[in-house]
Amino acid sequence: MNIRRSAALVAATVAIGAVSAQAAFADGAASASPSPKPVVPSGLYGKTDPTYDGVWRQSLALIAQDTVGVKPADKAVTWLAGQQCENGAWGAFRAEPGKACDAKTPVDSNSTAAAVQALAAVGGRDGEVAKGVDWLKKAQNGDGGWGYNLGGDSDANSTSVVIGALVAAGEKPAEVKSGPGKSPFDALASLALPCSAGKNGGGALAYQPDKKGKLAANADATAAGVLGALGTGFAPGKGKAPDAYTCEDGRTPEAVARNGAVYLQNQLSTHLYLKSQLAGAEDQPDYGNTADAVVAVAAAEGVKYTKDPYAWLEKNAKGWAAKSGPAAYAQLIFAAHATGNDPRDFAGTDLVSALNKTGPAPASAKAADEDEDKDDKSDGFGTWWIVGVMFVAAVGAGFLLSGRKKQQP
Repeated sequence: MNIRRSAALVAATVAIGAVSAQAAFADGAASASPSPKPVVPSGLYGKTDPTYDGVWRQSLALIAQDTVGVKPADKAVTWLAGQQCENGAWGAFRAEPGKACDAKTPVDSNSTAAAVQALAAVGGRDGEVAKGVDWLKKAQNGDGGWGYNLGGDSDANSTSVVIGALVAAGEKPAEVKSGPGKSPFDALASLALPCSAGKNGGGALAYQPDKKGKLAANADATAAGVLGALGTGFAPGKGKAPDAYTCEDGRTPEAVARNGAVYLQNQLSTHLYLKSQLAGAEDQPDYGNTADAVVAVAAAEGVKYTKDPYAWLEKNAKGWAAKSGPAAYAQLIFAAHATGNDPRDFAGTDLVSALNKTGPAPASAKAADEDEDKDDKSDGFGTWWIVGVMFVAAVGAGFLLSGRKKQQP
């Protein structure tokens, strides 16, 4: 969800920007005062302010490393585990992890579910995983799904990332029920548009119903929902292409996944990429959403319909990832993995090495990373120095380009 699916991040960024602008105007300032440099904790991947995405980007980074056979640094895993509250939940970021959580400590289903997936993947953290799953089960809504915040209305993105966490922890999502016996799959099915909607979103999933209960197609929610319906996490393998690639009404998880993939494939076939769905945003590509859609289509239908969109990502998404950081690199690694491509050769870029360099050196990594380190040392003012300057200039902007959990306008 961007960090993928981070509606909370987008909302907070916009709100902070608006407040800053108003304050500057009221004071008659010609320009806003420069923001203090964010303090990035040791062990955390990425160099930008972690307030709204620290746990999320760390989780995706660790999952991506595990997916490609890299053992993360112990300090990176310890940092993530140390963000957990005693009740089992995680929030986006705790600046003082040694301080006990209380009722005012913000926690959410997305951060918790992502952290559970990451710690289950790297292993050795069964206690933290079990506590996280227990909190998620208690947070389940009566319709079988989850909202971003505890008690919030269920949405496709949150429900899907929780399904991924349950599966990673060895649970059976269909048997995790609350209220009147509703499962997470029931919640996803309730958010799926019928095939009869045709070009208006047939087969897609909505993020949430609007105030009148109407569903509107949301590509971001659909990409998440496909993986949720398949019962998989962020890094699925490639699926098997069906005999008939058509939308067929049904409420089973298989039907929801297939129909969602059909919708996404049709969207990708138009431009090879998805466009930004942020309200008021310019008509521009959404790189993260496109990567997520490629993952979803490949996982549900095989790689036949992802070759051209993946080639588009190879050609166009490297600059976005360099600016956006570890979560973006992880999304591209997931796309490479799901389509059977080599993430160490993303049109000449080693995504794995690039991800590893955004944080503490992994406990083990392939020799390719070491070779690239030598090349970097021999060219002190080379490519990575330039990327670093570009990165600083783009702080805060990269995450607005792709949000894996964006609410509908």
